[in-house]
Amino acid sequence: MRIAFMGTPEFAVPSLKRLIDGGFAVEAVVTQPDRRRGRGHRVSFSPVKEAALEAGLSVLQPEKVADESFVELLRELNPDAIVVVAFGQLIPPAILELPRYGCINVHASLLPRYRGAAPIQQAIIDGCSATGVTTMLLDEGWDTGDILLQRQVPIQPEDTAGSLEVKLAEEGADLLTETLSRLAEGGLKPAPQDESQATYAYKLSKTAGEVRWQAAARQIVDLVRGVNPWPGAYTYHRGQLLKVWEAALAELEADGAKPGTILAVGEDGIIVACGTGSVSLNLVQPPNRPRMGGRDYANGYRVDLGEMLGGAPCNG
Repeated sequence: MRIAFMGTPEFAVPSLKRLIDGGFAVEAVVTQPDRRRGRGHRVSFSPVKEAALEAGLSVLQPEKVADESFVELLRELNPDAIVVVAFGQLIPPAILELPRYGCINVHASLLPRYRGAAPIQQAIIDGCSATGVTTMLLDEGWDTGDILLQRQVPIQPEDTAGSLEVKLAEEGADLLTETLSRLAEGGLKPAPQDESQATYAYKLSKTAGEVRWQAAARQIVDLVRGVNPWPGAYTYHRGQLLKVWEAALAELEADGAKPGTILAVGEDGIIVACGTGSVSLNLVQPPNRPRMGGRDYANGYRVDLGEMLGGAPCNG
């Protein structure tokens, strides 16, 4: 089967590698243009481009895949299927109708739940015990096409968005090769999504990780996990930003303390009152410092019981 592969971030790399290892003829790899990043404004390749070059594959980087010149190039390649994994651009009808087997997408949720840009993060933030991966036929909407195959993946209590993404990327790669094989055999029938069950996971902003201490302890722990590694959870201590990388439910009763009140310093971290219950901040990071245990932070910064976390940042 002749494949054109479209993808950009690390999540897409296992799918590309699995196609190569599985003997599929990857005729071209399409990824987003190179960008300048960091303080030095160095040009950096997408993870997919790096993987493609390492495998000796042809790489295409159109600014817009809807441009007629690019569509014509794909038409000349004449792929049997176009695989799209976290590519980053909406695929136009002119491309959707090109391949024999359609444009096949790998999405990191059990559609129609969590359509959109942040399905992995949102599933953890919402406290789900499981999520999964879906292969589907792309249409003109965002994640609205007919479902081909799905596979459920449990969310472990220790999972962060980062660790869960790695698991789902591997499961998605497996599901992709199974999907393509079954399509070639003619034994796979697409099924429409149930619109009544659709939910959305919109792209997270940098402020999505701010801890709202009025929330229940369980919600705060899930938020910390769900925004790790990006955009990262944070609060304020004495007006200074304090990033929170690990948090756990604490057994200490808040006894009516105002949410955000530091109740104690435990063996593992700083125990803070929430809207319901309390949490232990086990791994934190003050400005311009490395990550450290919550207890080490409390000792080094002489944290007082009864202090408040949260509020507005200090501008001075």
